[in-house]
Amino acid sequence: MTLNELRYIVTLAQEQHFGRAAERCFVSQPTLSIAVKKLEKELGVALFERSKTRVQATPLGERIVAQAQLVLEQSAAIKDIASAGKDQLSSPLSVGAIFTIGPYLFPHFIPQLQQLAPQMPLYVEEGYTSTLRGRLRKGELDAVIIALPFTEPDVVTQPLYDEPFVVLMPSDHPLAKFEALTPEQLCEDNVLLLGEGHCFRDQVLEACPQLQQSIEKEAGSGHIRTAADGSSLETLRHMVASRLGITVLPLSAAAASQYATGVLVTRPFVAPAPQRTVALAWRASFPRHRAIDMLRDAINQCQLQSP
Repeated sequence: MTLNELRYIVTLAQEQHFGRAAERCFVSQPTLSIAVKKLEKELGVALFERSKTRVQATPLGERIVAQAQLVLEQSAAIKDIASAGKDQLSSPLSVGAIFTIGPYLFPHFIPQLQQLAPQMPLYVEEGYTSTLRGRLRKGELDAVIIALPFTEPDVVTQPLYDEPFVVLMPSDHPLAKFEALTPEQLCEDNVLLLGEGHCFRDQVLEACPQLQQSIEKEAGSGHIRTAADGSSLETLRHMVASRLGITVLPLSAAAASQYATGVLVTRPFVAPAPQRTVALAWRASFPRHRAIDMLRDAINQCQLQSP
């Protein structure tokens, strides 16, 4: 039994497809298939049920896969412990961020981090909260930048800053005449939201419950007020510029517009304005404490700019 074999069965259980699992493990499909069969023979049990369309873990296989995941996590911790004996700021740091934070925070804090720790390369990626959670848990990421709430066993989560929401609209939109807006005022317009799976969509609907009620009411009548779901905040910005509707953005995204002055405007919400809390999370066992400190300090040195 090898760590590679354990990695293969964990990945296969996740993908439920030999081809995709092999691609994720960077091996050929026959190599992965042979390794899985070898492990099943060694253990004397069937780990997976195989069909023409899907591969699914057996009940016993699910228990073994769960234990294999724990073994892989502990093996990753061995590497972390070894790296703790080295210069904590001289090896790469892997950081993930959710889609609605990464594009607007990375350009600001990465230069700050390079000044604080010039010998520490930074690997960055963006993803959904659920994806980043899994990669952090498996040791594929050292830290993640997410929006609260975020809870995970054996993971430290520390709030970084609060970020208010603002409303983005064409400069000549009727709501532009107001200095600040209430959530109720948005219900009379076509509010564009991110697609399902984005936590920011849920945060907007939670902050504007009237909007959620309006969506449900309009959906029941066969007309959905949110006529378009965007794949990113930039997609929503472009749709607003094309006059498809208005949208709600976090302040950092609103300040990052590349449109010419006068095309789009933003308006804050009346107090208490809806906001999100951006936080940093890392495994409690991660030994490079100085690297986490440098990352936190670099982010804290960034100031959100008003649009």
